[in-house]
Amino acid sequence: MGDFVLNVNGADLHVRAAGEEKLLFVLRDRLHMTGTKYGCGEAQCGACTVLTDGIATRSCQARIDSCSGKKITTIEGLERNGALSGVQRAFLDEGAFQCGYCTSGMILSATQLLREHPHPSDEQIVAYMDGNICRCGTYPRIVAAIKRASQSTAKEGGNHAG
Repeated sequence: MGDFVLNVNGADLHVRAAGEEKLLFVLRDRLHMTGTKYGCGEAQCGACTVLTDGIATRSCQARIDSCSGKKITTIEGLERNGALSGVQRAFLDEGAFQCGYCTSGMILSATQLLREHPHPSDEQIVAYMDGNICRCGTYPRIVAAIKRASQSTAKEGGNHAG
């Protein structure tokens, strides 16, 4: 067991856990941030995606000893002052989810995509989001939401994360 300081959504949080414990379970079970979902447990579906230092990370495989000292952003950390991020708003406006289980991972992956490629083509979106699975099959609406976020954020001159 060790003591770790995790910077989650801008707050330094102290956690006592085994270093090999997965970030997903620390977030959900110890820190009660349940927006990050358990999907496959093998880093293949994307439901557990969070951003660590701005990079999409599968939290089901990330050990907390490797996350200590990094800035971790969960779906709960994207809104600012009660306002949804541009990506969150676009997903809502496009109805880019059905059951919603994959949505937080999709939004966090899309947030990183738009930071790297502010105006992605459909092909870039599909290739980038390939590791995030939606069992409901709302892929066309997900692509539309990412395009909408790209366009609305460009008009606003703001950043995609919030």
